[in-house]
Amino acid sequence: MEAIVKQLQIVNNPAAFGRGCQYRMSTDPGQYYPPPQIASFCSLKKRAFSNELSVSQCRNSDPTFCNPFGVGHCGQQIGSCNGDVVGVHVHLQTCKTGKEKMCYISATARPMDMDEGSTMQADAKNLVEADVGWFDRFSRFSRPHTIIGSALGVTSVSLLAIQSRADLSVTFLIGLLQALIPALCMNVYIVGLNQIYDIEIDKVNKPYLPLASGEYSLSTGIAIVVTFAAVSLAIGIYVGSRPLMWALTVSLVLGTAYSVDVPFLRWKRSAVAAASCILAVRAIVVQLGFYLHMQASVFGRAAVMTRPLWFITGFMCFFSIVIALAKDIPDVEGDKVFGIHSFSVRLGQKRVFWLCVWLLQAAYTTAVVVGLTSSTLWTKVAMGVGHIALAGILWMRSQNVDLKSRAAIAAWYMFIWKLFYAEYILIPFIR
Repeated sequence: MEAIVKQLQIVNNPAAFGRGCQYRMSTDPGQYYPPPQIASFCSLKKRAFSNELSVSQCRNSDPTFCNPFGVGHCGQQIGSCNGDVVGVHVHLQTCKTGKEKMCYISATARPMDMDEGSTMQADAKNLVEADVGWFDRFSRFSRPHTIIGSALGVTSVSLLAIQSRADLSVTFLIGLLQALIPALCMNVYIVGLNQIYDIEIDKVNKPYLPLASGEYSLSTGIAIVVTFAAVSLAIGIYVGSRPLMWALTVSLVLGTAYSVDVPFLRWKRSAVAAASCILAVRAIVVQLGFYLHMQASVFGRAAVMTRPLWFITGFMCFFSIVIALAKDIPDVEGDKVFGIHSFSVRLGQKRVFWLCVWLLQAAYTTAVVVGLTSSTLWTKVAMGVGHIALAGILWMRSQNVDLKSRAAIAAWYMFIWKLFYAEYILIPFIR
């Protein structure tokens, strides 16, 4: 039995087309899991075809949950779209046997962590053709912006240990992979563990995450984080690098203390303790642990603190504080409900927002001064021109943020991560 669907309403934080649309929590008393979100301000109306949409039973008067581009049946809520859970409220106008199936999409909403840049036309195509397999769910679970940050950080700091062209060798590549793979596995453990203990909070703040949406069961989440932690530590033990093992172990301990809800832990409840955890991992462990792994364990040189290493460690202390502060600005609503006393909850979003901006401006100013005192031309150019440009972009971008819009604040937070990536591109030029 096939269905021609004439009316369809997206209700659960669906795909990324309708970019920039606002959305609000539904006041519909109907029982949906997780609570539906209705895209009420989008005007996109696009007909999408699905070759797989089928229903096992149809009643014209009953609403049906289905996946507009995948297999579904009456009463079921399944699937994801472009990395986000899709729950569609479908009224079946007619049911018949046949090959033609149509969905009329009335509105969509964009998840706030998604990167911009796709067009509505491309995203509408993605809605129909997207692969909703395990990669989608795992990608959201692993928090790609943190994965990218960790990958760039480890690679950039490793390049900082290079002293001549001869160092760019197979030995360097192997040493980099020895650090990069367990670091990314540990990243998955840390962000995954946080989601396990934040399921109820994420239903308010980030309902598109797999555990909050119900796409992953709790046992699946636990299995993933335990597996990735074990793989990370196993690789560290096999490699036998003391700096690498130190970096992985400290990251494991701090990531656990940040999230796990047991006495004396769950440090994220405290604004100072939460910021300290992020600062320790992003600013100190990444810089020192992975640099010394490359310098001492891979190249066999003396483990010394160089001038560039001192600078980037100090600079990333500023940046890590900013990330720790900025990440909570969009999440005030959920944090208040669940007793997370972030700086944004305690001081207000506007104060924390501008504190982040001025901390980064101070860091960029310091970087310019340090760059101009370097004896090498490329360092002066990269540090001077590069950080002046980043400071200017930050200032202009921050002027137009609507602090009353959670979507606007979240987009600005993702922009801060892009500045974080840019910094790691500049680091290898520091000499």
